[in-house]
Amino acid sequence: MYLTNMYLTNQDVIELTAWRRKLHAMPEISREEVATAAEVQAFLAGTRPDAVISGLGGTGVAAIYDSGAPGPTLMFRAELDGLPIAEIGDLEYRSRVPGKGHMCGHDGHMTILAALGRQFGRQRPKRGRVVLLFQPAEEDGSGAAAVIADEKFKALKPDYSFSLHNMPGLPLGHAWLKDGIVNCASRGLRIMLTGRTAHASMPETGISPVPAVAKLMPALTALSSGSIATGDLVLATLTHASVGEPAFGIAPGYAEVWVTLRTMTDARMEALTGAAEALVAQAAAEGGLEYALEYHDIFGHCDNDPEAAALLRAAMDAESVPHEAGEAMRGSEDFGRFATVSKSAMFFLGSGENIANLHNPNYDFPDDLIPIGTKIFMRVAREILG
Repeated sequence: MYLTNMYLTNQDVIELTAWRRKLHAMPEISREEVATAAEVQAFLAGTRPDAVISGLGGTGVAAIYDSGAPGPTLMFRAELDGLPIAEIGDLEYRSRVPGKGHMCGHDGHMTILAALGRQFGRQRPKRGRVVLLFQPAEEDGSGAAAVIADEKFKALKPDYSFSLHNMPGLPLGHAWLKDGIVNCASRGLRIMLTGRTAHASMPETGISPVPAVAKLMPALTALSSGSIATGDLVLATLTHASVGEPAFGIAPGYAEVWVTLRTMTDARMEALTGAAEALVAQAAAEGGLEYALEYHDIFGHCDNDPEAAALLRAAMDAESVPHEAGEAMRGSEDFGRFATVSKSAMFFLGSGENIANLHNPNYDFPDDLIPIGTKIFMRVAREILG
């Protein structure tokens, strides 16, 4: 079924590109996206949404385009946050915020949703509703859960939720889309070991965490096994370690070890955290140390619903977007939480084979993806809602 307003005009693309670059220059990190949320609301005001919900899960914004006729609710989601990474390079629109940058392409994802808003501002769906969700705090894994827990989210009640992520290494404009698991579960484990300091000339009078750290670092990484290809990846990656004070006269009494735990499924994560915690307890007991554990950046695995994925796949076929199933990604994504409230699916859109990787300090979202991502989502919406 071919419908009007499926595509952006040349002027749309020019204006949306300029807006994406404006966002690129003003990144805000997780849970601090106040100015970004305000910018989104200002841009969408011109599309005359039927309702706007702000402060959703913190700084989130949801714009609703309602046909007024019964039908399903489709939610399209983008992320508001940037990263605590200083941008390098000489782009005219490079980050103006020291130490922060849009190194994951969320500026581009927001622009694709803004493009949908512009089109639905011109022509509402014939039935049901479209919700454009600009979600906070994806990068630390807390945003989707906060949005869902917010009382205001009950008014949205999506039947389907869709999302995309740009992907360097994949040919520009090509897509990966698969059923089932698409992103791994992960969490950061902060291990704190406490003994007792001593004079460096008499280390035996203290309780040093050094032997425990020396045991834990190889023991934790040895928990890794399997692979994405075999569907049983377990990965423990040491990301930080510190022991004592930067002084030559003090034998250490405190240490920290940080490790990122990653698995294909949430169920397997439970087993991995249990194994890691047992290693810490044993090392602390052997060293006469007290210990404490904290978990940060908690992501569940992301699972594509087959029906929702089929709708995206049909849209790609209709729009002649090359696609393949690909593999699940090692990286994590909190979009998977929306599977608890709707049929959800996410796909990866190629950013090009010879560009910087995500989270590199010189990464920049390709503007050519704006019309491609938009037409895929627009096709899905118009085919379901008319």
